[in-house]
Amino acid sequence: MQPNTYWLHFHSMDQFIKINSLKKIFGEGEDEVHAFGPVDISIKSGEFVSVLGPSGCGKSTLMLMMAGLLEPTSGDISFDGKSVSGPKNDIGIMFQDNTLVPWRTVEGNIKLQLELRNLDINQYKDKILNILKSVKLEDFSNRYPSELSGGMQQRAAFCQAMIHEPNTILLDEPLGKLDAMTREKIRSDIQNLWMINKPTVIFVTHSIEEAVQLSSRVILISPRPGIVDREINIDLPYPRDLSVKRSNKFFEYVHEIQEVFHEYGVI
Repeated sequence: MQPNTYWLHFHSMDQFIKINSLKKIFGEGEDEVHAFGPVDISIKSGEFVSVLGPSGCGKSTLMLMMAGLLEPTSGDISFDGKSVSGPKNDIGIMFQDNTLVPWRTVEGNIKLQLELRNLDINQYKDKILNILKSVKLEDFSNRYPSELSGGMQQRAAFCQAMIHEPNTILLDEPLGKLDAMTREKIRSDIQNLWMINKPTVIFVTHSIEEAVQLSSRVILISPRPGIVDREINIDLPYPRDLSVKRSNKFFEYVHEIQEVFHEYGVI
């Protein structure tokens, strides 16, 4: 399968992410909850890294801190040498619950991201059409979120997150509520996007097979308080279609990760 040529052209930038001694504690005294860390993670420009771990290990907490939406208790996160000190508007973010506003159409929601960044919408007309075509939503651009299926809403949210051409994309379980067939379709969309433009992608998931299918590297997080248990480089060819997913090497990676979480008693 060839990557979809409608995907946007992302700016090339030697951006990388450095996470040093990052920790998050909620509450104080008897109510204190050690939610995450400390962890040290380095991510090279253009990597597709999945963060995999059991529920409650702090994966979403990590993503919020990376996005600048949650202040860490200690430690530091930097993008291309610049520390995160507040919300980052130069990255793409997509969560399990989409951020579409109900009173705007699909196209209106995409344009909203440009408006919030004071970008000239007229310069993005063709890009809006192209990205809608890439996920087969061009015939639904004037529909409201309530008129779309759950899968179509997530595809629209994907366009919304990507339209300003971010170099870094944070995906926090964006496929968690989708049916299996829709999930597989959007996995393919995400893979095609990364193959063509090589943005830096950090992808949080509960699915071991999903992590192996998409990632160049998988970071395994222990149960709470989440720390990095180990990192596994996934040496499989792209695109990772059915033939790759049926290969012995694919199942060896899946089994290796399953063994780690079996030791923790979470599977």
